[in-house]
Amino acid sequence: MALNKLRQLDQNSAGITLPKDDLRIEGLLDENGDVDGEHQIHVRHIGDGEWMLELVEGIHR
Repeated sequence: MALNKLRQLDQNSAGITLPKDDLRIEGLLDENGDVDGEHQIHVRHIGDGEWMLELVEGIHR
């Protein structure tokens, strides 16, 4: 099981790093390995210590 570090981003939020191999499989990286464009992710708290992430298509900011 891979572990990802929880990091403080600012006073109101924290972040978790996602492995680039997983992002590459989803087609979210360009040929240089950088995030290709902007993407929205819906994060849902499921229960104690459990969250679900879902890539949301078709939202333009």
